[in-house]
Amino acid sequence: MPDSDQSHPYDVDVIVEDARWSDLERLAQVAVPAALVASGLTGSLEVAVLGCDDARIATLNADFRGKPQPTNVLSWPSEERDPDTPPDDTELGDIAIAFDTCAREAAEQGKPFDAHVIHLLVHATLHLLGHDHIDEEEAMRMEALEVRIVTALGFSDPYLSAMDEGSGSA
Repeated sequence: MPDSDQSHPYDVDVIVEDARWSDLERLAQVAVPAALVASGLTGSLEVAVLGCDDARIATLNADFRGKPQPTNVLSWPSEERDPDTPPDDTELGDIAIAFDTCAREAAEQGKPFDAHVIHLLVHATLHLLGHDHIDEEEAMRMEALEVRIVTALGFSDPYLSAMDEGSGSA
């Protein structure tokens, strides 16, 4: 994975509530700018990333989505956006990511933890830019963009399982 490049014009503010997120700063400084660059965005843009545990993300999920259970990642855009229109403001929004769920999913999927976290941060950043996966066409578009970004960072296609990669089938 490339080292975080602090020369980008983006302000990625990382807040760590769970000490197990020792590498979150580095991962966020790679994933978030990669998603912004791939989306053709330039200029001073801000994203906040919270590294938390399952208990905290379950509370956030209950408060904001009415789903009182943990999830891997949540995102809150600062305003509703169209993914094809550059944002009007510099503050794009907030992301929260849960260590426990990410670690469990990475293990279940046979993926390196860092690769899974990078993918989820890219995914959440794209949500801040107005992408979604509600309808099939937009889901396919978002997934293709995620794959392009994650593989450009040197990771495997996040939608292939470890068994798919090992068997040589794609």
